[in-house]
Amino acid sequence: MCYETIVYQKRDRIANITLNRPEVNNIISPQLAQELLDICSEVSQDEEVRVVTITGAGEAFCVGTDWSSFLSLKTAQPKLLSVAGAVAKLDCSIIAAINGDALGQGLELALACDIRIAAEGACLGLPQIASGFIPWDGGTQRLPRLVGRAKAMEMLLLGEPISVREAYRIGLVNRVVTLEELPLVVADMARRMASSAPLALRYAKEAINKGLELTLDQGLHLEADLYSLLQTTHDRTEGITAFRGKRQPKFRGR
Repeated sequence: MCYETIVYQKRDRIANITLNRPEVNNIISPQLAQELLDICSEVSQDEEVRVVTITGAGEAFCVGTDWSSFLSLKTAQPKLLSVAGAVAKLDCSIIAAINGDALGQGLELALACDIRIAAEGACLGLPQIASGFIPWDGGTQRLPRLVGRAKAMEMLLLGEPISVREAYRIGLVNRVVTLEELPLVVADMARRMASSAPLALRYAKEAINKGLELTLDQGLHLEADLYSLLQTTHDRTEGITAFRGKRQPKFRGR
């Protein structure tokens, strides 16, 4: 399938998504949102994909929502599309390569990813309050789960972007690298994840995400159940066999 506002490439079990509206800093239009939803649907049905990376073309990651495009739609009530929700539902591991500013819905998209690697000089924020809105694509829920209630309140109620160094300090991003290093670091991380057992990656992600909504006791039971499921898989046997044979395992995702 061909896309106009997104560049989608797949290689070696890694799907690379690039938001491709650099002339407007990759602001999310109805077309871009729909194409990203279509790609997520495609990825969810592709058993070969183990890792997804998301970045922006040009100088920004994504600076928000293209309200003028949504308001120009010939509908009584403009329907906004949740790109963060579609990304968050993917079972595979997702890395956000934040190459520049991530603001509004752009940051909400990054928050839906599992890991965020950011380039020096980027600013991150949810400035919707200044326009009389609140974040609507998961920002009010995912941000406090990452950085805590107090800092999330400050960012949301003031609406002021923070530097990438501050984002790293509070745990909003995992690493800060130079812009030149960013694609190399993300590609290396994606390769290492893609070489791991896909079921183990999926279950580890599930254990963390679901466990955060459970009591510790319930979370420990979930972890034990998922561990037990892995014991019945071909990949578990392959991992042990490869270890004993002193070779690289060939995982099949089953």
